[in-house]
Amino acid sequence: MTIFNLGSINADLFYHLPHLPAPGETLASTRFHRGLGGKGANMSVAAARAAAHVVHIGAVGPDGRWAVERLLEYGVDTRHITELDEATGHAIILIDAEGENQIVLYPGANVALGQGQVTAALAGATPSDSLLFQNETNLQSFVAGLGRQKGMRVVYAAAPFDADAVRSVIDRIDLLVLNEVEAAQLAAALKHQLEDLGIADIVVTLGPDGCRHLDARAGTDRHYPGIEVEAVDTTGAGDTFTGYLVAGLDRGMPMEQAIARAQRAGALMVTRQGTADVIPDLKDLESFRG
Repeated sequence: MTIFNLGSINADLFYHLPHLPAPGETLASTRFHRGLGGKGANMSVAAARAAAHVVHIGAVGPDGRWAVERLLEYGVDTRHITELDEATGHAIILIDAEGENQIVLYPGANVALGQGQVTAALAGATPSDSLLFQNETNLQSFVAGLGRQKGMRVVYAAAPFDADAVRSVIDRIDLLVLNEVEAAQLAAALKHQLEDLGIADIVVTLGPDGCRHLDARAGTDRHYPGIEVEAVDTTGAGDTFTGYLVAGLDRGMPMEQAIARAQRAGALMVTRQGTADVIPDLKDLESFRG
């Protein structure tokens, strides 16, 4: 059982400033650090730390070799990450003394993938494997079609939200994961309630209020209450939840058990500052008392 994840790989570049710059203003940063990010990379790390075998399908530029090495260190299979003649995707994140931020995102190599690369990565995939993808790369519709042809469990994390992107894959996915704001946007855009979309499983994350699971086969809509923690940073919590959820299902867990473990991982994640580099592993969950 393998999770194939077509996903973004970003360098998160954090610049700490006394205040956010006004137009034309030049400021010296008081602190800088670089982290591994991108929704795709976050989910691959989370699934790998949940003990799944994860193959990441993606791209970086020559400036992104460190990111590939970092993913490998975290247990992700990186053989299908291609180096392209394009800058690695990155986010420039300006943070002021009060914690407010401004972000500039450059997709870079994430949106320069070729169909041949994706086809080669999935050449050996079987119906016992899972396919995961998000909206930070190109080729979502193409990869969803390949996954459906191969009989894989096709999982779509619909973020950053784009109604047209959802429309293009809605008949090819088995599990849709999105947050409550995205769920409301989707229902409004498609003029249908979630339970009428024809998707076997839909999981809606609700932040501190937990999540919902809509099971089309059973006709149920179950609420899972949240885990109370003191949040420090919610960045990457949703990606952590999704990675753990898919890992649990890939390992044969029933949905209820997979959701419960994913919620614990997401709750622990919000108590930490950072993204992929601080995603908890199974040992962390064992000692977590949330």
